[in-house]
Amino acid sequence: MTQTEHAHREYGIAPSGFRLPDATHLGRVRLQVADLDRSIAYYESVIGLRVLDRSASGATLGPHGSENVIVELRAKPGVRPVARRGHIGLYHFAILLPDRASLGRLIAHLAAIGVYAGMSDHFVSEAIYLQDPDGLGIEVYADRPRSEWRSSDRQLAMTTNPLDVDDVVRAAAGVPWGGAPAGTVIGHVHLYVRDLDEAAAFYHEALGLDKIVWGYPGALFMSAGGYHHHLGTNTWAAGAPLATDDEARLLDWEIVVPDAATVARAAESLENHGAEVRREGKAIAARDPWGTTVRVVPATP
Repeated sequence: MTQTEHAHREYGIAPSGFRLPDATHLGRVRLQVADLDRSIAYYESVIGLRVLDRSASGATLGPHGSENVIVELRAKPGVRPVARRGHIGLYHFAILLPDRASLGRLIAHLAAIGVYAGMSDHFVSEAIYLQDPDGLGIEVYADRPRSEWRSSDRQLAMTTNPLDVDDVVRAAAGVPWGGAPAGTVIGHVHLYVRDLDEAAAFYHEALGLDKIVWGYPGALFMSAGGYHHHLGTNTWAAGAPLATDDEARLLDWEIVVPDAATVARAAESLENHGAEVRREGKAIAARDPWGTTVRVVPATP
């Protein structure tokens, strides 16, 4: 997208200062789990990821045909599973498949192995919802082409409608699921927060994401580059406690920016808005008002 197209995008609200560049995307999510073997078995057999590296206390996982890490598991024996209502922190992380056919193959695979999934049509995307063995929420989805997205009054149109499951499965053309294919990435992260204005102050004004949808009841969706959302926040569990070190939880998530100069600008913006920023080599890390850590990392050394 050119700078002119960026400036004249038909939807979204840019932050008043620093703005993450269009090339921004998400990196890996890091999860705390109770039993490493159990979690690996789930992410391999149900989600279709493969182990890229493993130690006694953790593992990295990614799609087939790629060395790209999208999920990192860190085991802490004895941590409690996510409570039914959830904790302030992770609502779900979302794995983006490269095409609709892959989503159809995954749905057929889940039916064949007897795994239940929630399903929704969000207009901009089609999605299924799962929970891992520790109760951590997972969305797996495929985007519709951007040419089909629509906006009104500066907001992108997003819905939660029933998914036409049969039509999605037909897109698989009878090809069996062979695991998450190359091109599978983390598409977005969705967090429980206690206050949307505070979420906007941190993620929109300080970190530099655009507001994309703010009229959805109890939720705010933000992104870079006109994407439907790299981050969702909601207050649907506003009275719940914060996730603690003794529970399965999201340890941190990554925003990948083009270069080290952009990382430095993000750090400056966060600090100017009162956030405490930790330097980690060429990356930075900061905690949102409820303790969820986001890391900003450069795509190039």
